[in-house]
Amino acid sequence: MRVLFWGTPEFATAPLRALIGEGFDVVGVVTQPDKPVGRSRSTLQASPVKKVALAEGIPVHQPEKPRGDAFIAEVAALSADISIVVAYGHILPKVVIDLPRLGTLNIHASLLPALRGAAPIQAAIREGLAETGVSIMQMVPQLDAGPVLHTARTPILEDETALELSLRLSELGANALIEALALVELGLAKPEAQDESRVTFAPKITRESAQVDWTASAYEVARHIRAYEPKPGGWSKVNGVEVKLFGARIAPRGTMHGAGDVLKVDSAGLLVACGAGAVRILAVQPAGKTRLTPEQWANGRGIAAGDKFDTPAGPIP
Repeated sequence: MRVLFWGTPEFATAPLRALIGEGFDVVGVVTQPDKPVGRSRSTLQASPVKKVALAEGIPVHQPEKPRGDAFIAEVAALSADISIVVAYGHILPKVVIDLPRLGTLNIHASLLPALRGAAPIQAAIREGLAETGVSIMQMVPQLDAGPVLHTARTPILEDETALELSLRLSELGANALIEALALVELGLAKPEAQDESRVTFAPKITRESAQVDWTASAYEVARHIRAYEPKPGGWSKVNGVEVKLFGARIAPRGTMHGAGDVLKVDSAGLLVACGAGAVRILAVQPAGKTRLTPEQWANGRGIAAGDKFDTPAGPIP
């Protein structure tokens, strides 16, 4: 089977490697253009998927957008039997989706129809779901709305961060993809339409959505911080300084203190009161600085017991 692979971030590398390892003929990889990095923005950095493709000698295509007659002709010339899309970063037009004779499959990091959209991993942790998984679906022009061929489930572990869950789902998705392609090759695939009455969404992460609301319970605050770890980082302000927070753990206690009050800073971390209970923060990154332990931050006079984190002026989107 001739496969055209579309993907960009680290999450997409395990499925690509699985295709190569299982002997599929990966005729090309489409990934986003190299990004400028560094202070001067003069150095270009290849995507993780591009690095894998180059190491394997697979031709790489990097259009600004997957549109236009020239690009469509380029893709058609590859004569792929099927396209596989994993976190590519652009919505494909119908003409591109329909080019391969077997159409286009997508790995989505949720149990569809739950959590359609750009950030299902973060949403699953933030919402406190007990389990999540991956769905292998047929792509359609509508966002994550295609029929599902195959799913794989996994529990969300206690204190698991978005990065940790992403790594597990990437491997789970790779295995599920190979299983789905076996069903396709054998003619046994039975795509099922999604139940539109059960649809939920996981919208794109914004700076505002990552802000911590200390008036929430300790369980909600800890989930919120883990959901955005390591990027973009759950954040708050204290003493006029914006700081990213990492490694949140539940530390239940009474509510005699106000939400956002800094209760203690020591070698065990930063203890902050919430609307109910408290959380212990294991690492911080004040604006313009590297990541520190709370004790290091306190030694630099950045934080102290008795300080208070700001709470959002309105509901977090």
